[in-house]
Amino acid sequence: MTTIADEFLVATEDKVFDRDHRRILNYNIGKYDVAVERGLSRIANLENAKRKAHMIKWKVMENLDKFLPEFELNFQRRGGKVIWANDYKEAQAEILQIMQRAGAKTVVKSKSMVTEEIHLNEFLESHQMESLETDLGEYIVQLLGQPPYHIVTPAMHLSKEDIAKLFHERFDTPIDATPEQLTQKARELLREKYLAADVGITGANFLIADTGSIAVSENEGNARLCTTFPKIHVAIVGIEKIIPSMADLDLFWPLLSTHGTGQNLTVYNSILSGPRQPGETDGPEEMYVILLDNGRTNLLAQKEQRQGLYCIRCGACLNACPIYKNVGGHSYNTPYSGPIGSVITPHMRGMEDFKHLSYASSLCGNCSEVCPVKIEIHKMLLLNRRDAVKEGLVTRKERWGWKLWKKGMLSRKMMDFFSGKTKNRILNRYFKKSWGHFRAMPNVAEQSFSKLWKEKNKGVEE
Repeated sequence: MTTIADEFLVATEDKVFDRDHRRILNYNIGKYDVAVERGLSRIANLENAKRKAHMIKWKVMENLDKFLPEFELNFQRRGGKVIWANDYKEAQAEILQIMQRAGAKTVVKSKSMVTEEIHLNEFLESHQMESLETDLGEYIVQLLGQPPYHIVTPAMHLSKEDIAKLFHERFDTPIDATPEQLTQKARELLREKYLAADVGITGANFLIADTGSIAVSENEGNARLCTTFPKIHVAIVGIEKIIPSMADLDLFWPLLSTHGTGQNLTVYNSILSGPRQPGETDGPEEMYVILLDNGRTNLLAQKEQRQGLYCIRCGACLNACPIYKNVGGHSYNTPYSGPIGSVITPHMRGMEDFKHLSYASSLCGNCSEVCPVKIEIHKMLLLNRRDAVKEGLVTRKERWGWKLWKKGMLSRKMMDFFSGKTKNRILNRYFKKSWGHFRAMPNVAEQSFSKLWKEKNKGVEE
């Protein structure tokens, strides 16, 4: 087992028995469930909408080599610049080059999982540049020195009391400050940062091929400030975020917001098509879009699993997953946690190091049920497990164990060879420490059902 897998087991064991963590998580996800149920009830023909979204994303992934150049051409026509980055190091280097060329020292960031993926904050700080999160949840976890806990809700693991305590220690606000007071304090602290920042960095929810635009959804208005005040705007976007047409937003915006937060639409939805044009009063003087691969083409090459690239990052599968609800987001040790993270991370960061995530699932299928683009997530997890075995990434003990189990299960004679007492002795001898660590071990009956049936029907003619 790899070191990363060992760390996962230690972290999950710690969180599973943390009652306060579970209480906060259940409370926050409970509020989400109520909002989403109400929001989904307002969508007519939800299943048809999900099927249509699935087909559009299928079309895009099968023709990615056509849609990405189309986006690049249309974006450049309006004065924007497109940069292709094969991996996170190339993305980091390109951003550093942009900032050094402009003599920039300060960055304001809106919420972006892809910037977490390339470790942007840590990278810029190592070059003596300030990178400040402006989304309230991201700002809170940045103050704590933690990564985001959830794809949509970065501070889901914290209660309002936890946040009040943090602000009291950092900014001397009242220890019993209300959420409204804490938000007001964050606004005061961040407002001057927007005005002074040299560069604004965002992600994008969608890349729009036919207009060469990026679409950004948010609820706080901070992304608009990040893209308006600084002279330079850099958007870092995974290549899978492309959609064919502006008209497709009519489908994807409601699906994203309703599955993400239960809203009909998020409060702010921006479409950005390049730097400030002649006659326009606001916007950046320069705008860059960095198209990031960073392992996505590895997943694209897997015909059966490329569905993972359809994901629109709504976070619905995390909130539905019984494993995520127990072990929490930080245990996964990857920006993309929960079921979808367990599908894509082994391909993006290496099957050998992250195959264990595909086993962190009950395979209940709830993740697939709630997905707005109908990704068969639980099936993808099984396919990842299959690939790990095919690539020889399982231990010899595991391989031989399953071979013996299969041989025994396929032979009634072998299954009935040992008595129930012997079977219980074998189970307790070899599986007590692993399987039985937190579980009651099964108690095998002295006689199998097959033997009981034969005895009951002894002498009865067939």
